[in-house]
Amino acid sequence: MKEADSRSPQIGSVTGVTLPAVPAILNADDYASAPPDHQRTGFPKQGGQSLSYWLQQVRSDTLLDHRTTNELPLEADVVVIGSGITGTLVAKHHLETWPNKTVVVVEAREFCSGATGRNAGHCKPDQWRHFAKFEAAYGEEQAIKIMNNEAATWRALVSYVKENNVDCDLWVGDTLDVPLNDDVAKIAREVFERYKDLGGKVDHISVTHDPADAARISRIKNARACYAWHASTLQPWKLTAHVMRDNIAKGVNLQTYTVAKSVIENTTGVHKWTVNTDRGSIACDTVVHATNAYSAALEPSLKGIITPKPHMCNKVVPPRSYSGSNAIKNSYGVLLPNGGIFSINPRCSADGILMFGGSNPGQQQLDEWVERHPENCINDGLSRVDIVTEQVRRFIEENFEGWEDAEFGPGEGFDYSWSGIIGLSADGVPFVGELPGKPGQWICAGHHGHGMARTFTAAPGLVKLMHGQPWAATGLPEVYQMTPERLQRLQKANQEMVKIATV
Repeated sequence: MKEADSRSPQIGSVTGVTLPAVPAILNADDYASAPPDHQRTGFPKQGGQSLSYWLQQVRSDTLLDHRTTNELPLEADVVVIGSGITGTLVAKHHLETWPNKTVVVVEAREFCSGATGRNAGHCKPDQWRHFAKFEAAYGEEQAIKIMNNEAATWRALVSYVKENNVDCDLWVGDTLDVPLNDDVAKIAREVFERYKDLGGKVDHISVTHDPADAARISRIKNARACYAWHASTLQPWKLTAHVMRDNIAKGVNLQTYTVAKSVIENTTGVHKWTVNTDRGSIACDTVVHATNAYSAALEPSLKGIITPKPHMCNKVVPPRSYSGSNAIKNSYGVLLPNGGIFSINPRCSADGILMFGGSNPGQQQLDEWVERHPENCINDGLSRVDIVTEQVRRFIEENFEGWEDAEFGPGEGFDYSWSGIIGLSADGVPFVGELPGKPGQWICAGHHGHGMARTFTAAPGLVKLMHGQPWAATGLPEVYQMTPERLQRLQKANQEMVKIATV
């Protein structure tokens, strides 16, 4: 397996894979389109943001606008910027490591109103599909480590929810990856077999190559194959809220509606850093950037390294013919011939509403619009974007037997969509570690739209580094580590490099 004509494969330029003489691409992120304007960034949108389905469910929850103290503390040992799953977990593990240190979490808007509160509700460990692109970019060993880490992350999340009886609609069951034509099925099979031959763990994956069987198992008419393994869906805001409530009970100070504007070195006081916000300043010794897509707005060295991009999720209320005993019972990654993917969360342990995410052809058109209107790079006020919804509708009608002819009553059908902001990483993997040249400033961000399958190990891994432990103690793939060399390499990288690997 090799990357086609790449000038710098070690920096992760590969976003998809193909085969010679096969006109399909397997899961090329954003269709391997031209890179976005990597200088774009911005702070969280203030006012007019859309409400995700998860945020709609919790409008009376006082955690949304919680401030532990009426006034912003003047100082703290640690300031965590961002209250999504990353910042909340960093605060949790920091408390467990240093129970006597003061921790302030600042959030620009409502609690957990960024990407965590806006995703499609999956914790789906990638167990083979991206192996080829990571191998082409980083080599076999690191690619296998990435797959193993995602499995470990999923296990950690499920264990936490079960051990703590978290009310977050957790579902555990088979997720199905379903290629939608023969060409993408052929690529998927090549990638899977190569991963298996190189020692990748596949015993837990059930594979069906017969199209008729795949269609029967998946209930997707045009399925050409089916790969099944255990994953989860959940209500991500409720999970994060459970962790944060426990944090607050143990001493964390949460300050919502507090926009961090800058982090500057404090040359006169006893603390090293000052976090300036729109409500005042906090002097501290340690800062954790858990702002994902917005990271470069606070830290200029990350411009072009972590880039924001709006992404849509669609809420679909199934008709009665797809409800009750006929409801969808699996989550999905439907692999499209042009490299896109539909992710489907059926909420089968809760209300049965279908959540559609992923990169469908309509999302590609939205990306192109954002390139022409870059001020929308942080616009999570988008809703009911027809070019995306119509692609979801077309997929369902072409692939769900009987849906097109089903009777729809009031309250059923294509109900709502909302936007969230993905933090694109310049090399496709997150950044975990200390910011180069800024001792005491740490980062866990750039999750590339895949944070739920990474943060339950990445956040505690970061805290281990903060405690002085070596990288090996984190259990994370080495390519996730933020180092001066990685940052410099990415800053100098030619953004027009080839993006497809040939297998």
